[in-house]
Amino acid sequence: MAQDGTPRRASLVFPVFLIALGAIFLYANWHPNFDPWPILWTYWPLILIFIGLGTIWDHWRWRQNPNAPGGSSTGASLGAIAFIIVLVVLLGHGRKYRRWHNSSDYSMQHQSRTVDRQNAKSVRVSLDMGAGDLDLSGGSSHLLEADFDYRSSAGTPQVDYSVSGTTGDLNITQQDTDKHFGSTSDNHWTLHLANDIPLEIKIDMGAGHGNLRLRDIDVTRLNLDMGAGQVDVDLTGNRKSDLTADIEGGVGEANIRLPKNIGVIVNASGGIGTIDAHGLNHDGDEYTNDLYGKTPVTIHLKVEGGVGTISLIPEP
Repeated sequence: MAQDGTPRRASLVFPVFLIALGAIFLYANWHPNFDPWPILWTYWPLILIFIGLGTIWDHWRWRQNPNAPGGSSTGASLGAIAFIIVLVVLLGHGRKYRRWHNSSDYSMQHQSRTVDRQNAKSVRVSLDMGAGDLDLSGGSSHLLEADFDYRSSAGTPQVDYSVSGTTGDLNITQQDTDKHFGSTSDNHWTLHLANDIPLEIKIDMGAGHGNLRLRDIDVTRLNLDMGAGQVDVDLTGNRKSDLTADIEGGVGEANIRLPKNIGVIVNASGGIGTIDAHGLNHDGDEYTNDLYGKTPVTIHLKVEGGVGTISLIPEP
């Protein structure tokens, strides 16, 4: 009650917003395939615009009639209601959009590719993957044996290979056109590389899970730049030459398996969260095994950036 005896009309913005939000998530619980997050994340600033316009209208109305009862926020409340109406329309459009694409452009696709090394004595491999799951290992009788499972909306992976002199360049790219719908599990690359040719591997991933089983592959250099997610790297097994490996980016978790018969030095710096390095010698940002400096071949590993958790796991 206001001091002049006139009932104070409270704003309906917060109650309307709570009711709408509760209804959206209740509906999502009933329909597991309904995902409101992409729409909410993209269009939430609209509520600021609508409520701001409503507040301006309330102020203008009060200026026109200064004797009107105070405490009224009709414009802001109408702005909140207008935002909810627009949000419902957008969510409904999004569901239709997904249903239409699930039956056509969003259908899962499969592609297999095989690449021979030709006369290359060494190969530079470049992988550019916006988001998804990458499973990389050796054992191929060709330079590359690949299987791609993806939605059409993400774009078809492109495989290009050329040889200059005795050096090959293998490039695998994908133009990601799906910015709002789908998930990383809708994009999966399974790649098998040859074991018996020196490789330099460069991987750029936006988000997802990388499973790099490099055991016994003749990798001389590895560069991994990953925006978010988890990466598992297996560097165990025998090696013919030194390996220099750099892992950086905003990786949430990095699990790195290290060989038992090769000297290893690891440098971890930057925004590193926690490091689990049981069985390794520790000096500042540097971790080494007992064979470091004593074997003809050495693994030089550098991990930097916003990596959350690093597990350095020596081979038993």
